Amino acid sequence: MIRSCLVAAAVAALLAGCSDSKVEHDYPDPLYRHLPGSDGSSYRPKDGAQGIFGEGGINLLGNDGEQGGTGGGIGVNSFLWRASLDTLSFMPLASADPFGGVIITDWFAPPETPDERFKVTVYILDKRLRADGLKVAVFRQEKGEAGWVDAAVGGTTHTDIENNILARARELRIASL
Repeated sequence: MIRSCLVAAAVAALLAGCSDSKVEHDYPDPLYRHLPGSDGSSYRPKDGAQGIFGEGGINLLGNDGEQGGTGGGIGVNSFLWRASLDTLSFMPLASADPFGGVIITDWFAPPETPDERFKVTVYILDKRLRADGLKVAVFRQEKGEAGWVDAAVGGTTHTDIENNILARARELRIASL
């Protein structure tokens, strides 16, 4: 009896999956600037269609009000996120976690100094656009006889990168108003 119920449920699920439904996929441009939620707005299905959880989706945190630029698709401030990616766009990305707010670049050797390389990690710590909601860590290595060796980074390098990211985030915020 249980076996026949399982078979019937599997057949029903298979037939439901074969129903005649129009499915359109709009794949985003491969550049991060065009991902849903990266413009500070939340994703909405096209043509007024509702998602699986209805018009407003499902809200687990109970805040139905304005999110203050956090974006619907990421868990951190969208302006800081986009500004960080813009500022570090010359470096190859190793990892980017929009929900945890961590961007890690791969090693980058400037063409003018091929015997040194840099790696940057950006931590976005807040959903608000604040200077203390951002932390940048910069790593530097020099090429020696034994291979790549860790080296000291200039004292203001991480602060300069943070300031560039914050300035770009302000530009993006002003442009969105």
